[in-house]
Amino acid sequence: MTKYQGAESGAEVCVAISPSNSLVTRMTGGVVDRTLAERGTIWLKPPGPKEVLVDITAPLPQMLHMYLPARHFSAESLGIDVGYSAPGSLRYQRSFQDPLVAEIAFAIVSEMRTQTAGGRLLAETLAVSLAARLVHSHSGLSPDKDLEQFSHQGLDPRRLTRVREYIDANLEGGNLTIARLANVASLSQFHFARAFKAAVGKSPHQYVSGHRLERAKVLLRRESQSLLDIAVALNFSTQANFTRAFRKGTGMTPGQYRRSFKRN
Repeated sequence: MTKYQGAESGAEVCVAISPSNSLVTRMTGGVVDRTLAERGTIWLKPPGPKEVLVDITAPLPQMLHMYLPARHFSAESLGIDVGYSAPGSLRYQRSFQDPLVAEIAFAIVSEMRTQTAGGRLLAETLAVSLAARLVHSHSGLSPDKDLEQFSHQGLDPRRLTRVREYIDANLEGGNLTIARLANVASLSQFHFARAFKAAVGKSPHQYVSGHRLERAKVLLRRESQSLLDIAVALNFSTQANFTRAFRKGTGMTPGQYRRSFKRN
């Protein structure tokens, strides 16, 4: 049996990624929780120094542990003033199922396994969505606005133009974070992600990934940079990840694309 003590300033969410016959036993605060680690099973640990005893029977299941610092529960992030008490208001509870939380975990695992050009934006957007879901469905708060009822109206043309221009100017090694883009649009991060998708039909992550691949085509046609330099410029951690994403988006490798352009 393993004993651990979570961080005091953030919440921890653990999600079973694959089916398993493992039995997970958690004990804390006089509560004993035993459950099979079925795919999508979720365990939530609120912030605080509370000790948790965990015992997992073999075979060990695949788990994703997500840590949410307190800043993800701020008004700047969520667009509602839930105060600094939001993380602390999360309820310790037995294992549960929540399709939205599970899908967030699966999307993060997919990005970890196959990196895209906008992985950082994806992770940040999902973190904001996870925090919103926890406050809405798994906390003791009664927010003054229902997070699930926020307007789905898209960004107005002026804000959308500002955001698009900022993205275009920072595709190569730029500061393309969800916080920065939301600041450009003068919205909270949660509002911005939803409004951007409503306006263009794509999430910020999908939009940036697509535009980075288009920029890659331009750089490949110029022939002045190596494939590795282009991968680094477009925020890929390795040339192999760049090649994989480019092939997935275009049907050919960067080298094949460059050679095909030269033939034409």
